[in-house]
This record gives sequence, C-alpha cells and structure tokens, in this order.
Amino acid sequence: MTARARRVARNLRIFAASAAAGGAVAYRAGFEDPKYALSMATAYVGLALLASTLALGPLNVLLHQPNPVSTYLRRDLGIWGGLVATAHVAVGLQRHMNGQWWLYFTFPGMGGHLLGLRYDIFGIANWLGVLGTLVILLLLAISNNRALVGLGVPRWKAMQRWNYLVFPAVVLHGFAYQKAEDRAWTWVVVMVVTLLVTLALQLLGMREIRARKRPPSASPAPPRPSR
Repeated sequence: MTARARRVARNLRIFAASAAAGGAVAYRAGFEDPKYALSMATAYVGLALLASTLALGPLNVLLHQPNPVSTYLRRDLGIWGGLVATAHVAVGLQRHMNGQWWLYFTFPGMGGHLLGLRYDIFGIANWLGVLGTLVILLLLAISNNRALVGLGVPRWKAMQRWNYLVFPAVVLHGFAYQKAEDRAWTWVVVMVVTLLVTLALQLLGMREIRARKRPPSASPAPPRPSR
C-alpha cells in the first residue's frame, strides 16, 4: 500500500470513528431537538479531536518515538477537528434567538449596556467560541505542505502553537454553555476528564523532555587509597 493510500485509509478510519462518537453523543443528548443533538455531537467530537492533536506529541516523547515538527496523522486529526468545530459553529448559531445570530454577541437593544455587547454567561461563551473559531480557521489555512515550506519551519511551528490557545478557549466555552443551559452533569464530567488527561500528558511530556536535557550527574570520585 502506498503512502497516499495509507493516508486515505487513515482518514476514513478517523471519519468513521468521529461519526460513531458523534452518533453516540447525539443519542445521549436526545433527538427531540435535532439541532441540539447535532450541536452537541459536533462539539464533543471536535473537542476529542482537538485533544488528540495535543496528546500525540507527549505520547511520542513518553514512548520514545520520533516526534517531528509535523506528521500527517497529527495534521489530519487537526483538519478533521477544525472541520467538525466549524460545523458546530454553523449549527450552534441556529439553535437560539430564532436565527438572529448577532444576538449571540449583543443584547437586544442598546439601553443600559456598553456598546450593546453581551457580557453575561451566554455572551462570554459565544465570544470564547469566536476566539476559538478564528484560531481554528487560521490553523486550517496553514495545515498543508505549501504553508509549511512558504512560512518556514520556525514561523509555521510558532503559528501551530496557537493550538494551545484554542484548547482552553474551547474548554471555557463549553463550561460556560454548561452553566448557561444547565446541562446534565455527565457532560461536565466528560469535559473535565478530557481536560485533565490532556493536561497530564502535556506535563508528563514536558518533564520527560527536561529530564533528557538535564546533564548527567557527575560520578563520585573514587576513594583515595590509604597510605
């Protein structure tokens, strides 16, 4: 099997796994409101894919595997995660306010509010979503070999590190919506576990890298023979 065929097969497996996970989340959320079920499915699948891109590097380090600047697996997971997250935004903007998407970010009417911008828990959740979406679109735009060559490795890697901003923004967005919609505690548990596992892998990976860079301790001098 050629490298291209292997990548196509891997992408099909990622798609199948994402679809299965999304179906499970939608079933758990309930199908009474299809928009809600689809919004939840894309939200949690997107979160899982994003977390997996952050987990691959530390896992390579901990397993003493090569950890290059970019791999097709990490890039493909990121692309799928970005596409799912974008779908979540498109669906989510249809769930409330009768399709008046600007009311996700502004209060109805300007009276008594600075510039009319929402600063309640609902508004904060949506502004965090905007931040995450903008960074995701940037990462999608540079997730290709042409961008890697054109930008150069140092600049491309620096832009890729914005992924570390997306993750907390997405998690905080999710927690804010948990509060705003008073969702079941099971969704909170899923988010907390995902957050803790990702953070633990990052910290373990950093510790392993520092341990490898630490110079070996000097061997004690042999005892001097007695006269």
